[in-house]
Amino acid sequence: MTRPTFCQKRYDPEEAVSTIVEYINITAVLIAMFVLVMLVTNALLIEGPSDTLKYHSFTDIGNGVSTRIVDIYVISPENGRIMTKFDLPDDVAEKEYNVKLDPLQTGASQRIIVTDGNTKSIISIGGIGATRAVTGNTTGSGINRITYDSGGV
Repeated sequence: MTRPTFCQKRYDPEEAVSTIVEYINITAVLIAMFVLVMLVTNALLIEGPSDTLKYHSFTDIGNGVSTRIVDIYVISPENGRIMTKFDLPDDVAEKEYNVKLDPLQTGASQRIIVTDGNTKSIISIGGIGATRAVTGNTTGSGINRITYDSGGV
């Protein structure tokens, strides 16, 4: 009578340790890659598009202010005063911003600067810079005003 034989493989204790070390190494590499992806994701997928959105919004706001200044200049009386009120968006990408007329530029090179401190857009004042000096600044909150006075005040 023959007996059934069972073949069993004997595992070496070193194999168990090497398997655990392999899992730990793979896990460490995956965690390092995950941390790297999390750090890069904010800059590439959130801040980059947000800065692009802010730049284009600031350009639109600056063009709107420039257009309003030129419109006031076109209809301004020879003697007298004219004032208009206008509204700007309160914030862009949930951040406040400033609109200022560049005090360092004079003549035809006068510019409007729209910035939140990080992103900046510079727009030329179209067509009137050589004949009239423009000064002032504002923010997006509240109602804004442009005033023309033939006396220069």
